[in-house]
Amino acid sequence: MSNVIIVGAGISGLAIAYRLQQLAPDVTSTILEQGQRPGGKIWTERTRGFQVETGPNAFLDSKPSTVALCRDLGLEKSLIPASEAAAKKRYLFLNERLQMLPGSFAAFLRSDLLSWRGKLSFFLERFRRRRTSQVDESIDAFAQRRAGKEVAEVMADALVTGIHAGDPALLSINAAFPRLAALEREYCSVLKGLRQTARRRRAEAAARGESYQRPGTMWSLRQGLRVLIETLCARLRQPPIQGVSVRSVKPGPTPEAPGHWQIKGEGQDAWSADAVVLACPAYQQAALLADLDAELARFIEGIAYNRVAVVALGYRVTDIPGALDGFGYIAPQRTRRDVLGVQWCSSIFPDRAPEGMCLLRAMCGGWHRAEVAGWEDARLIEAVRDDLRQALGIKATPVFHEIIRWDRAIPQYHLGHNDRVACIEARTARHPGLFLGGNAYHGVALNDCTEQGERLAAAVRDYLIDRRLRLRAR
Repeated sequence: MSNVIIVGAGISGLAIAYRLQQLAPDVTSTILEQGQRPGGKIWTERTRGFQVETGPNAFLDSKPSTVALCRDLGLEKSLIPASEAAAKKRYLFLNERLQMLPGSFAAFLRSDLLSWRGKLSFFLERFRRRRTSQVDESIDAFAQRRAGKEVAEVMADALVTGIHAGDPALLSINAAFPRLAALEREYCSVLKGLRQTARRRRAEAAARGESYQRPGTMWSLRQGLRVLIETLCARLRQPPIQGVSVRSVKPGPTPEAPGHWQIKGEGQDAWSADAVVLACPAYQQAALLADLDAELARFIEGIAYNRVAVVALGYRVTDIPGALDGFGYIAPQRTRRDVLGVQWCSSIFPDRAPEGMCLLRAMCGGWHRAEVAGWEDARLIEAVRDDLRQALGIKATPVFHEIIRWDRAIPQYHLGHNDRVACIEARTARHPGLFLGGNAYHGVALNDCTEQGERLAAAVRDYLIDRRLRLRAR
């Protein structure tokens, strides 16, 4: 029987272990987790009837991997979609006021987010030539080239802030938003590509006799994303071993030797394995691999992270002037505000706050304002309250607050990221039985992690099968 060690019990490590358990029931997987709970940044804090997500608030169904995982785990009845009404009303905080993102052509024409010159430049995107250079391009440069400076400064900045909390002038379009780059390559225009892919999906749905469902619905679980983590742990034959600090990962004399990989923790803790998967953050992977392969560790260590604080505030509904009937708002990073954005959690999903209460979740820090995430609690809460006064007119004192700080929150896919990952994968291939996972390489979202979990589980299984065949042939 083969044995696999997985370092890291975040969603990536758990998904890999669960899928490997399905694909290769005879393989034993042991997950080692440094923290005192599984899930990594994905968890749900439940306090006084409030449910606060410490990391991602939900996941999209634009990729099927997470929805499929939930169904495989028997969580289908616990899945809840985001409020359709809330999802349609998203705002930007610009020029000291909230402005709704347009949801139709007519609304776009009436919107004040762009000048008429900016709107014209946006519509002319479909007539601009496709880029032929193979040199990596930033999101800001891509948006300016395709749709103009205003679109880059308003729309692209807001998109990057909401997902990566990063700098669009530093992030790679090919790594961070590969679909947009692919649409230009395939259709010569992002707008044309979006229209034609939607048309193709409608035709495919009609051919199957189904009604067309536009992808992009956000989902969560009734009791929060924590349920996904807890259920994964419960379904594993061996739950994660928590509170373990792995110190080194080293191979044995030959890949064919039993227990080829040696993993050492603190003190006398040690494990052997036929394969090892590092699903912890990139900076931890780099530290573990420094003695094994200094160049590999150097490539991995070059992946930057930002700093983010999550500030959740609970209010009485009667203290909120007006109805919170939207999704929330984003302040593009170029505005350099203390708050990157605020989600109206209890408007998006039910049961996030007790009866008569509402829950708001602010994100602070990011690439350009990292120091804000380190402010003391009182100052941070006051900064969020000041932002809410300006944006929503909320003057009341919150009845509840929760602060979660992530010193290394979201990996930043800076220019050259795909080349870096190619070098990492080439170096990793020199070490048979070593696999790297997590959100540092091929997508930062929850969906990306579960999708990669499927691929890595299959790769580990294939490696172990091939290894057994080689051993038998000797």
